[in-house]
Amino acid sequence: MPQFAVICASNQNRSMECHYVLAKHGFDVESFGTGSAVRLPGPAADKPNIYSFGTPYDRIYAELKHKDRQLYTQNGLLGMLDRNRKIKTAPERFQESKNTFDIIITCEERCFDAVCEELTSRGSPFCRRVHVINVDINDNHRDASVGGQSVLELATRLNDTKDLDQEIESIIEKAQSSTSHPIVYTVCYY
Repeated sequence: MPQFAVICASNQNRSMECHYVLAKHGFDVESFGTGSAVRLPGPAADKPNIYSFGTPYDRIYAELKHKDRQLYTQNGLLGMLDRNRKIKTAPERFQESKNTFDIIITCEERCFDAVCEELTSRGSPFCRRVHVINVDINDNHRDASVGGQSVLELATRLNDTKDLDQEIESIIEKAQSSTSHPIVYTVCYY
């Protein structure tokens, strides 16, 4: 079974929904963010809650619950953080990970670009191929849920293929036909 990574900006909403769905279906999966920090909505658009990667989900949950339980329950953050803390300890930054993957799925194009840039900057000491795919998912709870199912369908097709390297482009073409968002794909190396 291929090793998957799912990546968004803050390793909170989209990548964690995909992580949850893929893990529930038996996939070998990890999740990451590519941003400089974890950013979550605050009481106003210009007042986000900012945390360092590695800050435990339990701590973020407790702090936001203490700050304004009603607001963060109503906007879905506490529910999202509760899900996250059941999956793993803390948000992780892709650029700090030394793990290698067979398939990386990003949830927005700037994360795709950041992943490709990071992999290129590392060189390719292992000469190990990694397929990097971007599936655009809007950063809200509803779209993350729908996107998680789309990523599951794509991951299932990728997992079930006999020859991933030969069949990946046709699999992506089929996946593209079922979404209005462009799917971007490239090959990088570890």
